[in-house]
Amino acid sequence: MTTRTESASPRPAGRGPGDVILQVRDLRTYFYTRAGIVKAVDGIDFDLRQGETLGIVGESGCGKSMTARSLLRLVPKPAGRIVSGQILLEGEDLVQKSEEEMRQVRGKRISMILQDPQTSLNPLYTIGNQLREALGQTHKENSKSMVRRAIDALRSVNVAAPERRLHDYPHQMSGGMKQRVVGAIAISCEPSVIIADEPTTALDVTIQLQYLRLLKEIQEHTGLAIIFITHDFGVVARMCDRVAVMYAGRIVEQGPVRNLFNNPSHPYTEALMASVPKLEERVEWLYSIEGQPPLLRDLPPGCRFAPRCQHAREQCLAEYPSSYRLDEDHTADCWRLDTSWQ
Repeated sequence: MTTRTESASPRPAGRGPGDVILQVRDLRTYFYTRAGIVKAVDGIDFDLRQGETLGIVGESGCGKSMTARSLLRLVPKPAGRIVSGQILLEGEDLVQKSEEEMRQVRGKRISMILQDPQTSLNPLYTIGNQLREALGQTHKENSKSMVRRAIDALRSVNVAAPERRLHDYPHQMSGGMKQRVVGAIAISCEPSVIIADEPTTALDVTIQLQYLRLLKEIQEHTGLAIIFITHDFGVVARMCDRVAVMYAGRIVEQGPVRNLFNNPSHPYTEALMASVPKLEERVEWLYSIEGQPPLLRDLPPGCRFAPRCQHAREQCLAEYPSSYRLDEDHTADCWRLDTSWQ
């Protein structure tokens, strides 16, 4: 049985294992352009608990990376801005903080691993210089102490011979090694939350597996909360405790990974999972989702997936659905879940 839900009211975030450390409420990030208002993130809600990994999945352009940038208050200006909502990190609303206050939050309390280490690292500076710069935001120590911290940070992500690697430039490292360095920079200031924005995109399959295993080990040792942005349901199954499915700026379904895999309840989630090839099945044609996502500056009034949905009715085209609760922590936005749907 499904029940209608409203957005939960903010509740105090605890600090013990499993307590809510990050709450996002009705977050909206828009871009004001000559062509119109682009609603990149349009009213999303989720919680993140300490020691938990939340996966965010969806097609390119659905708002995943802009959600991550919004959490760090790094929305491109002047066109982009957070127009409403709350980002509660350990009870403090980041939306209300000044830019100077946010500099004390980024890196120290919430950090980010970008998907392309080649563009994340400055080619003109050594790895040691870039690590010490990050550490200098939160640690005011002498040069020797900073070097030791930088070496420890590289050692924590299994970089071989970290003392020597401090003097290397990014071009002297492989893609997998550079991604480890980016991870070391992200965790060097011991944040509570890390956002990993498709960090394995540029890695081959073998190195990808090693990197995912490393992130899990770091999380087990430190209690980090991780937001993992990806296209890959295989990565979601391996890494994540819960998953949020985004489409056209909205979270259309979210819940525990096992629940969502066993009982996908939004047609878009069903379509995404049907698009994943199954090794045990022989098919002539791989499944694909027909049509294209809507333009974010010209969104339909109803369900945004309705023009591509085989179950759509007039109600779906006219009005955006409520959020329906399928289980204690599993919700989906779809009129099919209403008891009146026949």
